Amino acid sequence: MVERATPLGTDFRPGSYGDIAGGVGVTLSAPPTGTIVEATAWPGRDKALATALGKAAGLTLQPAPGSGAFKEGKAAAFVIGPGRFLVSGKDEALSGRLTQAVDPQTGTATDLSHGRTALRIEGPAAEWVLAKLFALDFSQAAFPVSAGRATAHHDVFAQIQRTGESRFDLYVFRSLARAFSGVLRHAAEEAGYTIR
Repeated sequence: MVERATPLGTDFRPGSYGDIAGGVGVTLSAPPTGTIVEATAWPGRDKALATALGKAAGLTLQPAPGSGAFKEGKAAAFVIGPGRFLVSGKDEALSGRLTQAVDPQTGTATDLSHGRTALRIEGPAAEWVLAKLFALDFSQAAFPVSAGRATAHHDVFAQIQRTGESRFDLYVFRSLARAFSGVLRHAAEEAGYTIR
């Protein structure tokens, strides 16, 4: 796997920051993602696309709004809009498998690995920190594990998937990743945070 240079800059470095006197509320990291692909179905082909993507990524996908699936350390996918999926994984070869799996009669798959950056926030204060930035209900009842949402913080478009009880993966444009990571760190200061 070819290591990409991080767009997060030198401020995103390991350590503990903010108000950690009462403990660390969240941990921030940049999970390794060799593949980030967006796939879109032609009208009426949502189910066929979900099946093709799921088979290539080793996941069981449904085209229902907000639904998703993930396998720890392997792949993750979620619906980001009608007939649209975001699929990511650690393995760079996943991109080729996904694009080959999508029949031109079913839809399209575009490799965005060069244009997106993944950030992870996890810990007991993760929902609270994210609620400071996005107008979404991050409670587990409204945003269950595996589910995903497409939203924005001011002009920064973000796609978010819950990958654990207190863990979320956020995908942002690579060109805005450094600025957004600064906003995320600032929002986490009150809770106390660690970067790893």
